[in-house]
Amino acid sequence: MAEIAKEVNGGDARDLHSLLSSPARDFLIRNNGEQVKIESLKGKKIGLYFSAAWCGPCQRFTPQLVDIYNELSSNVGFEVVFVSGDEDEDSFKDYFSKMPWLAVPFTDSETRDRLDEVFKVRGIPNLVMIDDEGKLVNENGVGVIRSYGADAYPFTPEKMKEIKEEEERARREQTLRSVLVTPSRDFVITRDGNKVPVSQLEGKTIGLLFSVASYRQCKEFTSKLEEVYKKLKENNEDFEIVLISLEDDEEAFKQDFETNPWLALPFNDKSSSKLTRHFMLSTLPTLVILGPDGKTRHSNVAEAIDDYGVVAYPFTPEKFEELKAIEKAKLEAQTLESLLVSGDLNYVLGKDGAKVLVSELVGKNILLYFSAHWCPPCRGFTPKLVEVYKQIKEKDEAFELIFISSDRDQESFDEYYSQMPWLALPFGDPRKTSLARTFKVGGIPMLAALGPTGKTVTKEARDLVGAHGADAYPFTEERVKEIEAKYNEMAKEWPEKVKHVLHEEHELELTRVPVYICDKCDEEGQIWSYHCDECDFDLHAKCALKEDANINGDDAVKEGGGESQDGWVCDGNVCTKS
Repeated sequence: MAEIAKEVNGGDARDLHSLLSSPARDFLIRNNGEQVKIESLKGKKIGLYFSAAWCGPCQRFTPQLVDIYNELSSNVGFEVVFVSGDEDEDSFKDYFSKMPWLAVPFTDSETRDRLDEVFKVRGIPNLVMIDDEGKLVNENGVGVIRSYGADAYPFTPEKMKEIKEEEERARREQTLRSVLVTPSRDFVITRDGNKVPVSQLEGKTIGLLFSVASYRQCKEFTSKLEEVYKKLKENNEDFEIVLISLEDDEEAFKQDFETNPWLALPFNDKSSSKLTRHFMLSTLPTLVILGPDGKTRHSNVAEAIDDYGVVAYPFTPEKFEELKAIEKAKLEAQTLESLLVSGDLNYVLGKDGAKVLVSELVGKNILLYFSAHWCPPCRGFTPKLVEVYKQIKEKDEAFELIFISSDRDQESFDEYYSQMPWLALPFGDPRKTSLARTFKVGGIPMLAALGPTGKTVTKEARDLVGAHGADAYPFTEERVKEIEAKYNEMAKEWPEKVKHVLHEEHELELTRVPVYICDKCDEEGQIWSYHCDECDFDLHAKCALKEDANINGDDAVKEGGGESQDGWVCDGNVCTKS
């Protein structure tokens, strides 16, 4: 912020007038064409709103900013100036017609471009708060408005510090009333619309459910939570849940809430965003547990509900220590049969459709491959895994791999599995749910390795296959240490830094890089790269060093091969649950 303030308040941007005017213009405009002199902004705090009609996040943020503007503009000195990023004047006019504030004229592209550069605007929506002298007050206006709304005015560092201190005090002195009661509301609601005074909840264990009805992961969790809730009610436990919906669509909120047995804050309650900050929400769904004293007992028991169900109640530290001990004992007792046998389901599928009994796989090293045809990173990883599988099978028959599908229909499963040479759980097999829970599968592709006893060797086998191929087998800690020692020995005689004609700007430094694409030969490289961090430039050792250098290393160290996964989406290399 200090660097931007220095630039804003130096050179040609010494005051508000020089920021917002041009040689031919000393005014701003309203959406009705009215011209407003820049001098009229004296004494006000100003938000420069960088936005555009084509930007989805801007379209969602603008109505929120309109509400804050309407609340503040009539009471305090606050004004907003729209700095358009639209590509044509018709789009600008249509978008600006929804805004009650001022704008730099669309025709003055020079001023708009200059403001973009002065405030280093690299993404929109962007809201920069300045004072009437053009001095920077707050460069994160969007985040501040989303989090604090009008309460953050005048948006100064002093005000933000005051808010943070108040939040810390509220956490220290937390009670059920301080969490759920506001100056305008002292109740929560039932799905029938009835009001339940917060006072009736005091002395109970309370779960605060932060959720968005339209998120699949929230839907799945809600169904599990409902089972737990009903069991606790049947047991006459003094427990209640209050839904704090972060849903934007009121109809979606109503449809979701009317199927739930618990209580809720009213839709779009202003305290919802405050509570997300108060409990430092980082993921959805989140179930915060408050003890009978109103203090936070646990910041999020959603995973515990998934893993243990009603057994996790009352969510105390003592209960979690007990569950940890049970989990440890379970892991120590884990066998292949305990993982893969469930009632009559004591088999997996072979390539010919025959049933392969789990008992026939006991004593082997097993990989469990969680994957799906719809997942681009999975489709990129599977061909490499096929080659690795074949190489390992040539060395050791006491090895097998089992595909555990997240496909959406039998046809997709069949098509995807036809590309695989290994075993599989049948499509829709209920064992998939328990295996995903046991190995905490939050994203795919995921590869877990089991040893001959059936105990888990590693849940990170995908990374090991990606980095070392078949050489990583059997994926044990001891094998990884051997590989590390080999790589260190391999590079011992190589220079730490080199200059290369393909990258004369900087020296290249010998660096551990798990996977990269060589900028000389365009082949995949692994482990060792001659690397420039500043330019994100990589060369294989064989491409960076002279031909007579000792760079051959071990045949098992693969400098090339494989296919780049450039272009895959699904949030990087993993398709995570939404």
